[in-house]
Amino acid sequence: MELAEFSARLDEELRTADYADIDASANGLQVGPDEGELEHVAFAVDGVAETVEGAVDAGADALVVHHGISWGGFDRVTGRKYDRIAPLIENDVALYVSHLPLDGHQDHGNAAGVADVLGLENRSPFGELGPEYIGQRGTALESFSLESLCDRLESELDTGDRQVRGLGFGPEEISEVAIVTGSGTDWLEDAVDAGVDAFVTGEGKQKVYHEAQEAGINVVLAGHYATETFGVQSLQELVEEWGLETTYLDVPTGL
Repeated sequence: MELAEFSARLDEELRTADYADIDASANGLQVGPDEGELEHVAFAVDGVAETVEGAVDAGADALVVHHGISWGGFDRVTGRKYDRIAPLIENDVALYVSHLPLDGHQDHGNAAGVADVLGLENRSPFGELGPEYIGQRGTALESFSLESLCDRLESELDTGDRQVRGLGFGPEEISEVAIVTGSGTDWLEDAVDAGVDAFVTGEGKQKVYHEAQEAGINVVLAGHYATETFGVQSLQELVEEWGLETTYLDVPTGL
């Protein structure tokens, strides 16, 4: 498959252009030639030296990641930026990035993957950011306790042996759940306004403890990396359907 076609198909599937004005990430093709052929694509959460090296070692023609290397642009390609970019160019490996579009996609997205793990039904977009959404909410088929909710996530997510932590300030029975993966605590008030029983995100900030306590809502911190593996894995399955060979590079941070 031609690189241009590959990028265009992903852009269309993920509605990349719709997030251009609200995402600091340069989504889409970040590194790559005008022309190129793909047979093998690697997937990873983070576009870093370790995953770039893994893609090169796997013989991949492209690397698809959630967290890329360009956030609002940069003036110099030196230091760590050079260490990430140089191997891509030297080995003709393209880099495709999908940040917020992959968070918010209601089928392929990270929040959708967490909702799958929890078996949520009656799902709808959650977590407004401008005109778009970056999360999902839904209803559990059978209610969870906070402990059982944390246990489900800990057993199913790639936490790197990190414990899933719950802040138990809400109802004992949890049915309505809102999800914003990664660093999503800025949407806690949205979860409170939505009247959900629990808000699931990746990592917390100091203030979330007191905000959750004062609002009377449960919060689950399941890990930034752990909650954001689903999107790239879903894209991997899609790309395999397109007839390309794939490799998944798992580099958990435990954070």
